[in-house]
Amino acid sequence: MNTENNTVTEDDLHAYVDGFLNESERQAVEAWLANNPDAAEDIRQWQSQAEGLRIAFSDYARTDDQDRRFVANVAPVPRGLPRWLSAAAAGLLLFLAGTATGIYGNRLLATAPPQQIASALDDLPAQANSAYLIYTKEVRHPVEVGADQEAHLVAWLGKRLDYKLRAPDLTKDGFHLVGGRLLPVSGKAGAMLMYEDGNGKRLTVLLGRNPVNEETSFRFASNGALETFYWIDGEIGYAVTGELTRARLQQIAEECYRQFES
Repeated sequence: MNTENNTVTEDDLHAYVDGFLNESERQAVEAWLANNPDAAEDIRQWQSQAEGLRIAFSDYARTDDQDRRFVANVAPVPRGLPRWLSAAAAGLLLFLAGTATGIYGNRLLATAPPQQIASALDDLPAQANSAYLIYTKEVRHPVEVGADQEAHLVAWLGKRLDYKLRAPDLTKDGFHLVGGRLLPVSGKAGAMLMYEDGNGKRLTVLLGRNPVNEETSFRFASNGALETFYWIDGEIGYAVTGELTRARLQQIAEECYRQFES
């Protein structure tokens, strides 16, 4: 890090996300991010992706003394290397460690690839954001089927998803159902339900099939004022998106979760 002219490099930012900076370096990066909101948003996205990878690999995260001895004898990757070369070296180290200790074994071969799980997680909020930005701005045709045909709406979308769909009742949270539409999610049939409050503020609930059949806890993604809470439960992924405070949207997402599960 070039502290003389207060320049923060991309390598510094990645080291910050990975937790490799000392306290003074971390504070310098955070001070720089406070004056560079675009970079700060990138950092939030990187941290979200890193957390997705951590969750994806959590089933295989086991250590023993042999692992520590192996890693201790491997020279560290210099931070000055180009980013692609550092990543390649880190990937080779992970491969060698896995080969040497046998931590993956038959269980890894029997389940979906972790990178596929991470991809499914990362794709969900991005697709939810796109759907929200496109359809909530529509005045005349925000949905294909209106709330006045709710029974038909949930039966139709549920059939396309092969899922017993219900439209959560969010009236106690101040939102009523506008309707919904069919749309692609990760290349498969997905569903979007739209809600609106008394002031015309809208939120969306996106559902898509999850090809990896994994479960996650609530997670969030931010895009400016737009917040998304999302999770995967069995074969369905869910994302609740709106321009609300994170606490407010989480409350609504948890209510959706309870009703989807009941």
